[in-house]
Amino acid sequence: MDSRSVEFEIAANPPPRLDKALSRDVPDAAALSRTRLARLIADGAVRVDGVVVSDPKAKVEEGAQIAITVEAAEDSHIGPEAIPIEVIFEDADLIVINKPAGMVVHPAPGSPAGTLVNALLHHCGDDLSGVGGVKRPGIVHRIDKDTSGLLVVAKSDAAHHGLAAQFEAHSAERHYKALCYGVPEAGDPRLRGIKGVSFELGNIMKITTQLARHKTDRQKQAVLFQGGRHAVTRVRVEEGFGTPPVVALVDCWLETGRTHQIRVHMAHAGHGLIGDPTYGGRRKLAQKALPEAAQEAVRDFPRQALHAAVLGFDHPVTGEHLSFEAPLPDDMVRLIALLRGEAADPAE
Repeated sequence: MDSRSVEFEIAANPPPRLDKALSRDVPDAAALSRTRLARLIADGAVRVDGVVVSDPKAKVEEGAQIAITVEAAEDSHIGPEAIPIEVIFEDADLIVINKPAGMVVHPAPGSPAGTLVNALLHHCGDDLSGVGGVKRPGIVHRIDKDTSGLLVVAKSDAAHHGLAAQFEAHSAERHYKALCYGVPEAGDPRLRGIKGVSFELGNIMKITTQLARHKTDRQKQAVLFQGGRHAVTRVRVEEGFGTPPVVALVDCWLETGRTHQIRVHMAHAGHGLIGDPTYGGRRKLAQKALPEAAQEAVRDFPRQALHAAVLGFDHPVTGEHLSFEAPLPDDMVRLIALLRGEAADPAE
């Protein structure tokens, strides 16, 4: 099996542990994450001044010569599947996909096959240079099974390393289009009384809370104000529907990216997403506010009306800023047409 050697010198004032020193000083071009370095140490792939060291807590001195043997990527245990995917952009390092609603991103006990990863293994084939020592796509962010839209996936270790850093630093741009119950307006006194909800210039609703796994329902996230993980969502109304408006098309963008963040934040603000079975609920709308066909379409919408519409980031290898947009999927276009009282067929 082919391998490569990564060689460098420990700089001044190294951390007291080998694993931390390697993480600090390993060249960026090597694209070795902390997790990968820990595994390489444990596998005996790290030499310090010519001697194999497999203890991550070992002391290392300034000026020590490091040589890391990185084996070629192994084949993934996940099977490739010939599932059609819509590719928005692709090069040697990454691929941007417009994921359809209903597709799970990564295999899990409840979804062992038919996932985006299975599809990418088939689509990319030998173009995958390996992520974490395995020929697999590098998932740096996810969108829920029943959310549609843009997703970037790494094809190489270097891309995985660079993209993960951007998502961890919350520097990637992510805008979602959603249809919610009610219209979140700064003039609504109810919203002013909800903890964590505030408004910025331009009628932009800002939701700031902590999020953590729900205590009793492990499939859900819950809003907290102590503990959990910091989460910030901003929301701007693009269009209201009904007389008076009872449904809104909103643009939501993430300052952070947590599991179910938009869905749980909008529900916290009292503006749950249409079709969301977990957080949105099925609300009864004022009978005369919308045409009967629109009322029925809202009631029967089969998924959360949420679409990852805009994705922007710096290319982790070339440094070029990339930005992509994906139009609303047909089911949301049809729903909006009915809400406007227009023809429901997006082709019309």
